[in-house]
Amino acid sequence: MEILRLFILFFCIIISSAELVGPEASKKVKNDEETTEPPDTDEPEDYSEITSAMRKEIKMLQEYADAMRKSKELLKDEDPKEPNEKENMEQMEYTFKLIKNSLLRQTEPSWVEAAKGMVDSLDTEVGRPEENPQDYLDSLPPLPKEEEVELSPEMQEAKELFDTAVKKIDKRSPDLRGAILQVKQAADRGYAPAKIKLAWSYIFGEGMELDVEKARNIFSELAEEGNADAHAGLGFLHATGVGVPVSQAKALVHYTIGAIGESDYAQMALAYRNWVGVTVPSSCPKAMELYMKVASKVASQVTFSGGPAIQRTRLIDEAEGTGPTAALDTDLIEYYQLLAEKGDVQAQVGLGQLHFQGGRGVTLDIQKALHYFKQAAKTGNAMANAYLGKIYLEGGDGIKPNNETALHYFRKAAELNNPIGQSGLGLMYLQGRGVPKDANIAYKYFTMSANQGWMEGQLHLGFLYLSGTGVRRDFKQANKYFSLASQSGHVLALYHLAQLHAQGLGVMRSCTTATELFKNVCERGPWSSRLMLGHAAWRARDTDSALLQYLALAERGFEIAQSNAAYLLDDGEVHLFPEEERWRRALQLWSRGASQGCASARVKLGDYHYYGLGTNVDLEAAAYHYRIASEQLHNPQATFNLGYMHERGLGLARDIHLAKRCYDLAADAAPEARLPAALALARLTAVTTLSSLMDSIFQSPLAMIFLSGESTLLSNWDIYLIAILAAALGLVLYLRRPQPTN
Repeated sequence: MEILRLFILFFCIIISSAELVGPEASKKVKNDEETTEPPDTDEPEDYSEITSAMRKEIKMLQEYADAMRKSKELLKDEDPKEPNEKENMEQMEYTFKLIKNSLLRQTEPSWVEAAKGMVDSLDTEVGRPEENPQDYLDSLPPLPKEEEVELSPEMQEAKELFDTAVKKIDKRSPDLRGAILQVKQAADRGYAPAKIKLAWSYIFGEGMELDVEKARNIFSELAEEGNADAHAGLGFLHATGVGVPVSQAKALVHYTIGAIGESDYAQMALAYRNWVGVTVPSSCPKAMELYMKVASKVASQVTFSGGPAIQRTRLIDEAEGTGPTAALDTDLIEYYQLLAEKGDVQAQVGLGQLHFQGGRGVTLDIQKALHYFKQAAKTGNAMANAYLGKIYLEGGDGIKPNNETALHYFRKAAELNNPIGQSGLGLMYLQGRGVPKDANIAYKYFTMSANQGWMEGQLHLGFLYLSGTGVRRDFKQANKYFSLASQSGHVLALYHLAQLHAQGLGVMRSCTTATELFKNVCERGPWSSRLMLGHAAWRARDTDSALLQYLALAERGFEIAQSNAAYLLDDGEVHLFPEEERWRRALQLWSRGASQGCASARVKLGDYHYYGLGTNVDLEAAAYHYRIASEQLHNPQATFNLGYMHERGLGLARDIHLAKRCYDLAADAAPEARLPAALALARLTAVTTLSSLMDSIFQSPLAMIFLSGESTLLSNWDIYLIAILAAALGLVLYLRRPQPTN
């Protein structure tokens, strides 16, 4: 028995000092072997534990021996010169990795706790093997790469023609008609992506006459061939009833088929329906899964600079003069150009930024941006130097990337404490572009940039903490900096923040938050530029084209597109639908926009129920929507409307005091509401005073005598006249009462 105990003890020491604890810990155990007390084997429960561990080890060693035997047999049977020799070696390596992982993930008995304690510090740095599922994924053989279908010479030429046209469209070239004609030429040669683009151009009236019938024919033809984007197009037509009868069931079928085929349009449309429960049961996990797929495509196409700027204009705000205009006037741009040519540095930098990012009615043009930035950089302007560094770092539009030139401009900007230059310099050190790779120096520059509030510095700091590059991995810090960068709307920051919330890294796991963030990323994809094109069509008085463009984005789930499409239908200038159907469609779109938190859409819902537009008159429903817009969204118009309904007792209990409070709150909420609120308060005061005077007059003894007919001095008309004059006199005295002085 003593010999057996010694054998078991010796075997346990070997096992505990081998693969289970790693090479470094093995050395430490060996050095401390003399001072380690032997385990107490006198207790009966240790025998069963040790026996169980021994059986597991023997079983694993047998599996190991079987794998080795099979591998040797394969080597003997196969000729080394045959082509499958490499596959056999890869299979052996894969088998060894599985055996190793199997050994490492077994449950250890209590007698190895002491040895495990010696390597706790090592485990906290590199992670325990069983806690890292990526090791198992890495050990799997790589998936076979899908080979691209080789195009015929004609199709290759059509593809090149289409790619050239798309580049022109993406640059927001003024020659839109010429670009679409190139797309049509590629489509006529049978190139499927060009056909899809041409069909949408027919729907939007983009570069050609609006023709929904031609678009439907193209979609139907390609859908029969299994094209996912064509199914998405048919889903849009059936969902909106454009060119075909409305059928949400058919729309859902086409969207589902398109989503399976990786159509980003179909995936976004289906994700939105699952998110808010439109024609399908609401499901956050399904919505997150679909949004995540599209978001990964968007994030893979975004550069660190964030991409072109997109102006999101709400038509109802612009029409009422309460929102910012999306485009600058041509005269104003010409004025800035004149100032820039005369040497005004701020005008040069401003025009350079407009041409660098596009938008506000200015064409995206890197060459013009380079021209203005170089003029401003000659005066030592830090911002101009920083943007020159960005241009030469990324290149584009005939400008070749040049690390040395980018480094030169970034250093100049960083020396002037410019956060963009500091962030760019940190990126060059992080990637080793023109300088030796050094994560510590990169961390220093990113920190300096982030401390000044620059989103790219915050974004890169988040990446460093997420990956543990140059710093200790810290998901909470990564979440912090991604959150800061996401406040500026950077796509990559929003995407990685969504991933952290989806996986519960550094924050509590939340499907709702992750889905909202992924949705935000998806709405910053290249298709978001359609918002600006729709706005341009509206300004050009082409309301039908603007409506269809907004409807296409509304199906993707864009709240601002839903509100803008509803506004166009409400405005009455759209000729695609009859009057009664127009109100119903507008009501549906206002409802979808309101469910996503749009205050003006919520007020419109109240108006539609109040006046019975597209639905029956329902004063209680109107008051319900006004209350939400007032209390949750702080809309002054809704607060004013609530006051009016309280004053008249419409859908709410008549309450003069609540009415006065609502009018006061509306006046405090917005300057433009002060005049209407003041007039409403004056009317309310007059009515209240008149009502009080009338009550006091008709309740007096003299009035009772007059009204009873016992007096013959005054007729009934005289009594009414006296009452009115008394009320008027009381109102005048009330309005001329002394006001308190501050």
